[in-house]
Amino acid sequence: MKFSANISTLFTEVPLIERFSLAAKAGFKSVEIQFPYEISKERIKQELEDNALTLNLINIPAGDTSKGELGIACLPGRENEFKQYVQRALDYANYLNVPMINCLSGKKPESITSQKAQITFLNNLAFAAKQLAQHQKTLLIEAINTHDIPSFFLHNTQHAVNLITQLDVHNIKLQYDCYHMQIMEGNLINTLTTNINHIGHIQIADVPKRSEPGSGEINFPNIFNALRILGYTDYIGLEYFPINGTQSGLAQVRSLLNLEGE
Repeated sequence: MKFSANISTLFTEVPLIERFSLAAKAGFKSVEIQFPYEISKERIKQELEDNALTLNLINIPAGDTSKGELGIACLPGRENEFKQYVQRALDYANYLNVPMINCLSGKKPESITSQKAQITFLNNLAFAAKQLAQHQKTLLIEAINTHDIPSFFLHNTQHAVNLITQLDVHNIKLQYDCYHMQIMEGNLINTLTTNINHIGHIQIADVPKRSEPGSGEINFPNIFNALRILGYTDYIGLEYFPINGTQSGLAQVRSLLNLEGE
């Protein structure tokens, strides 16, 4: 298994720009960033080069996060804003050689019907997938649990797979987050096995605290073994919140994840 450090949730003891070097010292070869846009792409590229890292995943900007927004792709009337966000994400992804861009659906207001949100989401995904295909990038969609994020529109695996099947384009895949789907569905190995051809990326954190693998109820050795059998060779993103600091948490999971480094 290959693991990438999501430096939006790990090494948060220091500013984002300082987390690249810490990830490299911990033994990571690749990192993920949820929203890199507070830092210029030029500075990020320098950090990646200085620390021999790749950046394998970013998200499309999610709207006004200070107001609780977590994506706008399902919101009617904001299509032009979404298109601008796609271009901003592509600007970073092209400059930084990022192969995958994740699109968060956002939360559905009660004033919008599920059908209207679905149509809007599909149209926005079709636009984004077409734009990304021109640059050989993969568009990801992610289901997020509604216990942590009430009203999040895309919140189960089957809905995501149905969208991917309906769109029927080669460069849209599912980002499967074990934390979110353990809360919503459980049955992780069977779901991974059934949908592995639709899965483009996997992220992990344990339940219930979204903390280090091995700190909660998910049997990660069994998950990893199943992924080996399935032939999954891409990165698994560590998108968890350390219980007692990043370094302490990494010391606990080092053998599980076969990490080398300080």
